[in-house]
Amino acid sequence: MSNSKQTYRVCFCFRRRFRLAVAEAPDEIRGFFNRYSENGLMSADHLRRFLVEVQKQENATLEDAQAAINSLQELKHLNILHHHRGQSLNLETFFKYLFGDINPPIDLKRGVQQDMTAPLSHYFIYTGHNSYLTGNQLSSDCSDVPIIQALQRGVRVIELDIWPNSNKDGIEVLHGRTLTTPVELIKCLRSIKEHAFTASDYPVVITLEDHLTPDLQAKVAEMVTQTFGDILFCPDSDCLKEFPSPESLKKRIIISTKPPREYMSAAVPKDAQEGDSQNGKTASDEEAWGKEVPHLKGPASGNDKEETEEDEDDDEEDPDEGVNRSQKSLAPEYRRLIAIHAGKPKGGMDECLKVDPEKVRRLSLSEQQLEKVAEDRGTDIVRFTQRNILRVYPKGTRITSSNYNPLIGWMHGAQMVAFNMQGFGRSLWLMHGMFKSNGGCGYVKKPDFLLKSGPNNEVFDPRATLPVKTTLKVRIYMGEGWYYDFRQTHFDQYSPPDFYTRVGIAGVPADVVMKKTKTLEDNWIPVWNEEFEFQLTVPELALLRLEVHEYDMSEKDDFGGQTVLPVSEIQSGIRAVPLHDREGKKYNNVKLLVHFDFV
Repeated sequence: MSNSKQTYRVCFCFRRRFRLAVAEAPDEIRGFFNRYSENGLMSADHLRRFLVEVQKQENATLEDAQAAINSLQELKHLNILHHHRGQSLNLETFFKYLFGDINPPIDLKRGVQQDMTAPLSHYFIYTGHNSYLTGNQLSSDCSDVPIIQALQRGVRVIELDIWPNSNKDGIEVLHGRTLTTPVELIKCLRSIKEHAFTASDYPVVITLEDHLTPDLQAKVAEMVTQTFGDILFCPDSDCLKEFPSPESLKKRIIISTKPPREYMSAAVPKDAQEGDSQNGKTASDEEAWGKEVPHLKGPASGNDKEETEEDEDDDEEDPDEGVNRSQKSLAPEYRRLIAIHAGKPKGGMDECLKVDPEKVRRLSLSEQQLEKVAEDRGTDIVRFTQRNILRVYPKGTRITSSNYNPLIGWMHGAQMVAFNMQGFGRSLWLMHGMFKSNGGCGYVKKPDFLLKSGPNNEVFDPRATLPVKTTLKVRIYMGEGWYYDFRQTHFDQYSPPDFYTRVGIAGVPADVVMKKTKTLEDNWIPVWNEEFEFQLTVPELALLRLEVHEYDMSEKDDFGGQTVLPVSEIQSGIRAVPLHDREGKKYNNVKLLVHFDFV
């Protein structure tokens, strides 16, 4: 086929696809075009008015509108971009603009918008758990690949469990006392250095779960120092009185670890040696698109008691280790590397949550420990996290590398809500959605109410009943793109798909809700045109959830895409919302056209 014929065919198909979509445009979209156009054409001045009045872009200029029109230059040769008083849009190109990448729900091009000069404890930080695992917690391979992938996504906290090798003369990274295959520590460190700042310039924290003898700690100190050199942050004093800011630590590596316990060998437990029916199971086996995010209402169920006891014996922390006594056994060069000190002091939760005005530290709690403490000490946790760092990690029974509801940590001010990044599912979608905020830099400033104290030292109470602060209206107009990103028989062997959209809020318990549109049968370009209203008491922590599914009468409904958006960053107006697959990768064409309005 000649180049000219091939170009003609591509153009014809592109235009045909476009006209198919615009033919389905809801009357409200046509109404907006008619209101902001003249004789069927929308000029740059018309578009500017539309941006200001409908899209709520109050500072939009004529130059902004002209740039938007110019961005559609590739449509000129299709004769659907018109010259009329300069360049103008007709209904088709206006529709193309609305559905285009130039019209996103969150403007990531704005970059970092929040104040980055406050202490680290004032930020939620994109945090990984067992960052080296490629799959489940018991038998998967350890590798630097998931570490690289996490850093490329913008994750800022990488966790490494470090153990002696079989000869006791080197250091490996593995999940101790399991069948996971190790990876050399030096390989992980070099990969962190190479990829740490590809997605964000803000600091990377390496949390070490240390199971080493003092002589091997000295080796680690040498490796870390030689690998990172001048970008390694080593504080002048033994303990920080206040954490530095992300801005002051740009392109720096920070080491955080707890004082080590007595050396433990990486023995494989009996049940792991004999095999477990779930050893080979991964998060992908749970459900077609992952289990529903658990609610935060009420205490843990009775079945969780056994799991909590197991967590308390987990390697994450040892409450019987005294901080000062253990630190004396550290190799001095290793101790100097530790910028963020971690550990559970003796004395139970009273000591754990004690705020020391002279020094700051990191405390780790399992998801269930946090839930239990939060039942009657929620305000103490909030007060602790105003100066100190709280890390929350998955319970030990999550062997498939599943995750929990991250809001249990965020609503109490926990900075490091540690997640298994190698899997997928609804909880992980929430995590990825939260960190679309602030330009995707991996640090999100905590709301002021989590940072401030009242005149009587009162702080935010996560269990308090609060009034509605704002209302978000979401109108799901339509969707398109499945015809191009999926096989024609993917959803149904003999007919077009039957799509519906789930839309809801993840946030504090009072704000949590899920709703759905009607199911539209036999349509690749579904037009729902349904509006949903969400009254939000804490919009600062609210995440908008959007999922598309295809109804199947005889089997489990098929997955058709998802996204999670931080409510605080959603742009008002009509927006093109790209959908992602189950692993969080954006589809090439699948989008929803949605109208957002705050009242």
